[in-house]
Amino acid sequence: MTDHNFTRLRALTDADHLPALSPEYLRTQPALGLGPLDPAPRILLLYGSLRERSYSRLVVEETARLLQLFGCETRIFDPSDLPLPDQIADDDHPAVEELRQHSIWSEGQVWCSPERHGQITGIMKAQVDHLPLAYKGLRPTQGRTLAVMQVSAGSQSFNSVNTLRILGRWMRMITIPNQSSVAKAYQEFDEAGRMLSSSYYDRIVDVAEELVRFTVLTRGHADQLVDRYSERKERNEAVEAAPASNVAAILGSIA
Repeated sequence: MTDHNFTRLRALTDADHLPALSPEYLRTQPALGLGPLDPAPRILLLYGSLRERSYSRLVVEETARLLQLFGCETRIFDPSDLPLPDQIADDDHPAVEELRQHSIWSEGQVWCSPERHGQITGIMKAQVDHLPLAYKGLRPTQGRTLAVMQVSAGSQSFNSVNTLRILGRWMRMITIPNQSSVAKAYQEFDEAGRMLSSSYYDRIVDVAEELVRFTVLTRGHADQLVDRYSERKERNEAVEAAPASNVAAILGSIA
């Protein structure tokens, strides 16, 4: 699938307008010195609500603006016509195919879900469920970095981010330590949908910085970081033989 076939990417408005940011405290190249910054890190952002004023989407958009400021290329996937998992035979639907292509394209991801009945939403889970561990000989999530976020209508909670961490680990992603949980999200945005200056916004800046650092730090090493003995054995993929003396020393050390 080529770029001109992508019809489910949300356009990011006012990408250079960051009214809640205090630039005097900002490192515009947070990953400087950790690895190559070129090409731009590729970040896919997913949100978990279809409401017209979706706070998880608004958080994702604020995060995308920051990531672009930090030198990243971003894509925000619109899940509005994504079918339920197993609703269509073989997941043969253009929205599913596009989501998987975006995931394969990405080096890192951001997942932001509302908390509904104490958990992530079905919209959020459906997107993750449509990302298989293996797909056409590729792995759409394995080895990629991940930042997790949530929004809540009430007091601050961490149920959704905790669940997203479990999902990230299951999808064999490198989930960064920092996270964001925005309480009473309806109070944190102006009428135009832009986030107000607050400690919640500052934490989103922290998360975006950290995601860029981990993405740059691990790029070029992701395949090695997720290389597994069990999978090599399953594929009957022998590694290059070590010298007999080295093998004897290793076996002797564990005897």
